[in-house]
Amino acid sequence: MADFVGAVDQGTTSTRFMIFDHGGNVVGMHQLEHEQILPQAGWVEHNPVEIWDRTTTVIATALRQANLSATDLAALGITNQRETAVVWNRRTGRPYYNAIVWQDTRTDRIASALERDGKGDVIRRKAGLPPATYFSGGKIQWILENVEGVREAAERGDAVFGNTDSWLLWNLTGGADGGVHVTDVTNASRTMLMDLETLSWDDELLSFFNIPRAMLPEIRPSSDPNRYGVTRAGGPVGGEVPLTGDLGDQQAATVGQVCFSPGEAKNTYGTGNFMLLNTGTELVRSNNGLLTTVCYRFGDQAPVYALEGSIAVTGSAVQWLRDQLGIIRQASDSETLAAQVNDNGGVYFVPAFSGLFAPYWRSDARGAIVGLSRYNTNAHVARATLEAICYQTRDVLDAMNSDSGVALDVLKVDGGITANNLCMQIQADVVGVPVSRPVVAETTALGAAYAAGLAVGFWKNTDELRENWNESQRWQPSWTQEQRDEGYARWKKAVQRTLDWVDVD
Repeated sequence: MADFVGAVDQGTTSTRFMIFDHGGNVVGMHQLEHEQILPQAGWVEHNPVEIWDRTTTVIATALRQANLSATDLAALGITNQRETAVVWNRRTGRPYYNAIVWQDTRTDRIASALERDGKGDVIRRKAGLPPATYFSGGKIQWILENVEGVREAAERGDAVFGNTDSWLLWNLTGGADGGVHVTDVTNASRTMLMDLETLSWDDELLSFFNIPRAMLPEIRPSSDPNRYGVTRAGGPVGGEVPLTGDLGDQQAATVGQVCFSPGEAKNTYGTGNFMLLNTGTELVRSNNGLLTTVCYRFGDQAPVYALEGSIAVTGSAVQWLRDQLGIIRQASDSETLAAQVNDNGGVYFVPAFSGLFAPYWRSDARGAIVGLSRYNTNAHVARATLEAICYQTRDVLDAMNSDSGVALDVLKVDGGITANNLCMQIQADVVGVPVSRPVVAETTALGAAYAAGLAVGFWKNTDELRENWNESQRWQPSWTQEQRDEGYARWKKAVQRTLDWVDVD
């Protein structure tokens, strides 16, 4: 068998290709950013053609730089930004419209109407999700209703939908020349269209959005021994490699963090923050604003479920400091600037740029910086930005503890912001438990590689994957309980200032 497994990690701001050995070590990687298209307030789009071009480049470059070829890869997995909707023509391969990104809020009226018409409770019961702009169903409906010719093309069977995993799988396996139209259970569980119990598209849910069933991809396991397809010889991989792993990015990170037992949780710090708690084969309904979602499904085994707390803006708040305010040159400068002060100086920043996700689910909220005085500097704003990441995590962790009855002994973390030591120390201080980062912090791609490798026997079982996990660093809480309580109470006051800012019908 070949010695390596590859993984495409198609994220919100960039696409990377990573190559792992049997020990879960990185042996090759290349990454490229893509454009963030912001046509108007609340709208966020990506160009699917640019994403596919970036994918072909990062795959070919990573293989070349590692001096490897298709014959060195036992399998290939994909992980992706979830909920970001692409609708394209299956005959030509051309998208009808830009990808509508998970952060986009143009579908707020669709979500509000579902709630107003009494359909929200049905969506919660069947799909485990609240009606929200976050998920794919409303985005598909918007494209069908607002882009000329798409509704007719969908009725003919020409217009098809997928999250970015489906778009890439289709292109990697031939595109208009025989590409496979598939997704996995984790991505399907983020659409508001799949029944969590049957793991199939639900006709009642489809009727809520007036979406033709023929548009939708086939739902497959996250790790599939029957493989979705093979890469085309003329494509970026340069040969035929089995495509056997597909997971939404946060579920992939959960697999990469080897959270295979009920009660194990991880928190990924990326463009947004996403905490997942493995609840095993039991569907746990949230009473505290969390999502019930599929965690993974390996082959023909029973699906494993999770509770999830999704936060829209964390790492992208640091990007905002860099790109919009211009107070830092690069994201890593946020740590240096914030470290110039010992505390936030009374400043709290709630980055509700696209509303608030878990546990609030308030699309009417907008960002606010509160508590400013003439004493404050850009260092206090930088510190407040890092604290906002940590306080939003505290919001979700408290809700998760209430739903599950399980208090975490340690918070497993991964993602780019975990390289910010000050932010991770603040995180330990805010939540009051140790924070642990693994050696391989980019666990999203690793999880996709694990899913792909398990399907072809590259790894025998999940016990073998656990042996690969090693801690890189641990941060211990240093705040007193009084500091923790006071800071969190002020955070909650700041959140209240952001609500009812936008009128939502």
